[in-house]
Amino acid sequence: MNNKKSIFETLFEINVNERIEKKNGLSYLSWPYAWAEVKKKFPTATYKIHQFGENHLPYVFDEGIGYMVFTSVTIEGLTHSMWLPVMDSSNKAMKSEGYTYDTKFKKDISVEPATMFDVNKAIMRCLVKNLAMFGLGLYIYAGEDLPEIETERITQKDAVILKNMVNKMDSEGAIYSMILKRYEVKNFKDLTLKQYQDILSGLNEMARRNEERNASKI
Repeated sequence: MNNKKSIFETLFEINVNERIEKKNGLSYLSWPYAWAEVKKKFPTATYKIHQFGENHLPYVFDEGIGYMVFTSVTIEGLTHSMWLPVMDSSNKAMKSEGYTYDTKFKKDISVEPATMFDVNKAIMRCLVKNLAMFGLGLYIYAGEDLPEIETERITQKDAVILKNMVNKMDSEGAIYSMILKRYEVKNFKDLTLKQYQDILSGLNEMARRNEERNASKI
């Protein structure tokens, strides 16, 4: 009886939690670490960055929908391919020119034009996602299709308003520090709309309770 683990089982069992990086509330696995873990288990593994056209560009581009990059990974004769759009920190497609868009929560949200730096980042993230198809860190992507309110960042104006509210309630800064720790962000502008609404609800409830306490003392 052959008890040898499959490629997927071998890589899926690797605990990558301590290597997960957080940025703007999203989780990432660095490509050097991901590739190193794969090569430890499967030294002959290879990857390919797909190139297109006469200039061998590492992306395909459409004026209307933006840029897309592609990679392929081969491990012990098994090949999986993956694709990923070039996106900004809010997971919005970047194009050759900047543009704005509206949601039911905010209007005139800006997306900067893509640069080669953005293309390069997308390629390496695509490679990590490609490796996830073989099992490595696959669970990281379980929530990638969350609704916009779960991933979209608040505006700088909202961040300032929220901070002023918190400071008014607690000039010592304890509540501010508690919120940053709770949501694993460095400042309020990194909060998502969903987190922002949750915090507002919590602050309003806290204010209501304080009013009730003060009223009972009269």
